[in-house]
Amino acid sequence: MDHVDVLILGAGLSGVGSACHLEAKRPGTTYAIVEARDAIGGTWDLFRYPGVRADSDMFTLGYSFEPWVGDKAIADGPSILDYIRTTAHTHGIEDKIRFNRRAVAASWSTADARWTVEIERTDDGGREQITCGFLWGNTGYYRYDQGYRPDFPGEERFGGTLVHPQHWPPDLEWAGRRIVVIGSGATAVTLVPTLADRAAHVTMLQRSPTYIVARPGHDRMADSLRRHLPAQVAHAVIRWKNVLLTQFSFALSRRAPDLVKKGIRKGVTEALPAGYDVDTDFTPRYNPWDQRLCLVPDGDLFAAITAGRADVVTDTIETFTETGIRLSSGAELEADIVVTATGLAMQLLGGVALDIDGTAVVPGESVAYKGIMLCGVPNLATTFGYTNASWTLKADLTAEYVCRLLDLMDERGMRQCTPQAPDPGLPTEPFIDFSSGYVARAAADLPKQGVTTPWRLHQNYLRDTWLLRFARVDDALALSNPAPAPRR
Repeated sequence: MDHVDVLILGAGLSGVGSACHLEAKRPGTTYAIVEARDAIGGTWDLFRYPGVRADSDMFTLGYSFEPWVGDKAIADGPSILDYIRTTAHTHGIEDKIRFNRRAVAASWSTADARWTVEIERTDDGGREQITCGFLWGNTGYYRYDQGYRPDFPGEERFGGTLVHPQHWPPDLEWAGRRIVVIGSGATAVTLVPTLADRAAHVTMLQRSPTYIVARPGHDRMADSLRRHLPAQVAHAVIRWKNVLLTQFSFALSRRAPDLVKKGIRKGVTEALPAGYDVDTDFTPRYNPWDQRLCLVPDGDLFAAITAGRADVVTDTIETFTETGIRLSSGAELEADIVVTATGLAMQLLGGVALDIDGTAVVPGESVAYKGIMLCGVPNLATTFGYTNASWTLKADLTAEYVCRLLDLMDERGMRQCTPQAPDPGLPTEPFIDFSSGYVARAAADLPKQGVTTPWRLHQNYLRDTWLLRFARVDDALALSNPAPAPRR
């Protein structure tokens, strides 16, 4: 067993960023990162499906302290992975990572003011322990070992290849094949135009439409600013420009959803051939930002449809057949390959089982504090990004707040910080105000949020900048458990 001040779970985009903040703001802090896989990168190392890319611009998905210098505003997966690994190397993070280590349980001892974390070695199945004063989850929001995959009637009869994007076979050849992609989320709209470049034909099969917005793959303003300003200054200006545009879009969607619907529909209509049935395939039943919008760089999905290499079918599956899928309408889709882009399986803290002095913690019965901690659970933070903007915007603010909190604990000589729950009479709401299927499936396992600060999850970068970067650290947060006097 060994001990560190801070233990970070996960060496993906968030975990590397959190470690960089610790290095910069708390150089004397001892820390380690445990990573279940054998490489840095998290999502961007795990997902290997064709065309994998970001669904946020890189000036906000990138770190605030590390300018994005790539030429694409909407970057591909390998470029993002290289950016994360380069950042880890530049800031001296690599040596702090313990690979093939998955945290499976963590027990808090009030008497010792520390967590004991049970670690499973994923390469040989062995077990080990590490203790820490503060536990910091940077595990993302979904299960890495499996995606969400419903059972389809008759799928055992299908004679072709069935694959989930989260586990894309590296040797899968799709050139000249007929492909059906089930789903209409970010993964599906990325896969379809990429596969269509070499496939015989690609069909995106959806139960219902998603809002899809074309966006330039390059940011001309960014290119101009980077030619005339220092990299860090240009990065900050572009980042704030994109933050404000996103916040404006979200606010307008909430206040005038019909206006935003009209604008999105107009863009889709102009991008598709004349007479295309936009209402059936591209007009959702919900309002914009009730689920996440899908971005398509340079309208590549619409271009593939216009060229006849891809199409969209809005229908439900009656059954798989030996040669494809029969739909509820009676139509049949022939396929050599079916891709089930059916979503993710949400998971908080990587599935780590928590207990406090032997009493189990049930996250679904807890209330979140500032969207970072759990009420009643000491010395624990988790990084959970925005659903209406870039993940990293919130990850950066979370890291700044955790560093401020650790500073305050040191200043007051306290070893324990415990968020206090709101008054029992105050109402609570679901942690995430989203109607997406993956959120609905996990709602019971996620903490609740309160209706007032600091228990409110604002989903607003401007408000969170004040709350996490400048406002007082310890509102409704109890600092306790003073450090014992040193022995003489």
